[in-house]
Amino acid sequence: MKVHILDDWFDTLQGLPCFAKLSGHDVTVWTDHEPDPARLADRVADAEALVLFRERTRIGADLLTRLPNLRLISQRSVYPHVDVEACTANGVMLCSNMHNDTPSYAAAEMTLALILSSYRQIPQQVASIRAGQWQAGVGRTLRGRMLGLYGYGRIAKAVATYAEALGLLVQWWSSEAGRARAHADGVRVAESRAAFFATSDIVSLHVRLKPETRGIITAADLAAMAPRSLLVNTSRSGLIAKGALEAEISRNRIHAAVDVFDTEPLTDTDHPLLTHPNVLPTPHIGYVTEDEFDLQFSDIFDQVNAYADGTPIHVINPEVRR
Repeated sequence: MKVHILDDWFDTLQGLPCFAKLSGHDVTVWTDHEPDPARLADRVADAEALVLFRERTRIGADLLTRLPNLRLISQRSVYPHVDVEACTANGVMLCSNMHNDTPSYAAAEMTLALILSSYRQIPQQVASIRAGQWQAGVGRTLRGRMLGLYGYGRIAKAVATYAEALGLLVQWWSSEAGRARAHADGVRVAESRAAFFATSDIVSLHVRLKPETRGIITAADLAAMAPRSLLVNTSRSGLIAKGALEAEISRNRIHAAVDVFDTEPLTDTDHPLLTHPNVLPTPHIGYVTEDEFDLQFSDIFDQVNAYADGTPIHVINPEVRR
């Protein structure tokens, strides 16, 4: 098959063990991002299969109708960036391994890194010593503080393990079903949503972005957080009501460490989440490790091979097979 891989910005995949799985295919790797559907369609006009890097490229009808040769889109995890109905209408199968039993340890580690970096002012201290100024301020210790994990899932549970090893206390909030699972597991669940936000020194979000979770974190939730508390988001920006975090940050009450943004790539250097001193921003690197890529794309390339063999796996729109 003619396989085009989009958005491999650092040309990483060709150096990983998983890439050998595509040895029987004609593979083109694109190392930049092309957001315009018409120009992208010109690039990948001969593609029979598109391989995606998570949500880096939106796949809609405006692209799909320009790709008559396309038969397969292969990716991993959730797919809010893919118009499934348009895929079906154009005879394109979407395959995505939802990996329900496999947490992203890379994302969990990134969450811990953001917490430590924010509390110990690591970016500011590095900038200070590089400028010949020695110490830049006084950080805070994590041990004994309360970490609130919003979402009772795989990544959050990994974060909890790391946090408890550092001596953090952990409490949870989630959907009603998630709270029921947490109660059954015997872990600490906050008395109420309001108490969760008010009593957590750190709130970390670990929820999948779906229509029902978009904007689930409200301005009122952020306003309930204590002064100097920290909000961490390595999940998806859309979980927070649009503009709510920027507005709360502008009040200089809370801090934030964010790896995700409404617009990605975010290149507006005047954006308040990039300029405010209370915010530690990183460019969506939670899952960006060689190890995580090899794990994820091993699954993705298995999907390509299964489709080529006539036995597709992890099919999201099986009606295309009819």
